[in-house]
Amino acid sequence: MSAGQTPNHARTVWKLLAVVAAMGSLGFASVPLYDLFCRVTGYGGTTSVAEQGSDVVLDQTILVRFDASLGDDMEWEFEAPSEPMEIRIGETGMAFYTAYNPTDRTIAGTATYNVAPYSAGLYFSKIACFCFTEQVLEPGERVEMPVTFYVDPEIVDDPDANGIHAITLSYTFYETDLPEDEYAALDGDSE
Repeated sequence: MSAGQTPNHARTVWKLLAVVAAMGSLGFASVPLYDLFCRVTGYGGTTSVAEQGSDVVLDQTILVRFDASLGDDMEWEFEAPSEPMEIRIGETGMAFYTAYNPTDRTIAGTATYNVAPYSAGLYFSKIACFCFTEQVLEPGERVEMPVTFYVDPEIVDDPDANGIHAITLSYTFYETDLPEDEYAALDGDSE
């Protein structure tokens, strides 16, 4: 092997390591980037977030159904409103989900959400939602959790979404680690 070949091999190894590092970085960033993409476009039924209701309310109505489920290890009971809600497009609606912790331990949970059909995701706007923050339920605690929303009137101008007459809003709760202040409170109780 000549002395001139060694730097070429070293350069190739460094280039391969750079490619591996770049691919690892992209892989790590793909989840937040995909989440951002879904929130901006409504892709996959991801809803929009609004700070206030719509300024325009149409005479057309749409039916909003509600669904609730739990992750495999979540021990809560979680229920959606039993009746669908018919609202005018652009009108602000409010629905209450119910969560109950039947266990003898404090449990924290985070809700994921989407709407179906997926093409409605861009037009379903949440103003306030229990899903924006982690929820902590004490043993035996039952809470009603509101979600405030509207269907954006621009849905009627979208050829892919204007034929939608019903939207299903779905939430799934997953158990998460208790916040640090909850751990501190639990440690203080045991002393």
